[in-house]
Amino acid sequence: MEYTIRELSRLSGATTRALRWYDKIGLLKPSGRTEGGYRLYGPAEVDRLQDILYYRALGVELAQIRGCLDDPSFDRLSTLRGHLAALEGERDRLQRLIDSVRETIRTQERDEMMSDEKKFEAFKRQALEEYSRTYEAESRKTYGDSEVDQMLSRFKGASQERYAQWERLGAEILEKLSAAVAAGADPAGPEGEEITELHRRWLTVMGDKHDAQRHRGIAELYVLDERFTAYYDRERPGCARFLRDAVLHWAK
Repeated sequence: MEYTIRELSRLSGATTRALRWYDKIGLLKPSGRTEGGYRLYGPAEVDRLQDILYYRALGVELAQIRGCLDDPSFDRLSTLRGHLAALEGERDRLQRLIDSVRETIRTQERDEMMSDEKKFEAFKRQALEEYSRTYEAESRKTYGDSEVDQMLSRFKGASQERYAQWERLGAEILEKLSAAVAAGADPAGPEGEEITELHRRWLTVMGDKHDAQRHRGIAELYVLDERFTAYYDRERPGCARFLRDAVLHWAK
């Protein structure tokens, strides 16, 4: 079955403006045209649009989506399974936040005190589960079980002040990376030095001792491992590489 652009828009929920833009950038080309010149979309395009919308729901940039879908090794079934796992993880994250808000409301209504640890429990648990799902296996392979276990133990036992500081530093690193890359700054310049120091503080805020060699090794992973690259480049491409280059220059 074939659809016109308006029919596909009604079917999918994507606007006709978005579909025209996808066509213009080569993300979703129509299968053909009507005699009057209107776009037509067939089964393959419908499936591709579904894939595009799944990626968009997960916050992936259009350029990255096109790269994934156009990769000769793209496996749709495997990708769909990955989407399902990510969406289920997001559902669980939201449920924990809902539970935390409900608990906060209950304590307020009863004029009870909620412990500071309880206030941050959902956020810390979310961060630990994200680490476990994405990076833990690689970390254990690279640094060993003992070091990873000690790091996780320190994180779980962190006070709300340390956790809040860890979050603030992480956000500040992303913000300054984006600004530095946008400005065309040199990783060996003052911006790179400042970001390296922020990253050092972020790595050690939970009580870990700073080791320059380990610091540089972690920064290398940000470029070598596409998961790290995707995290740092999600707002502006080039941030992961800038951070790696800055750390290699300044972490002595």
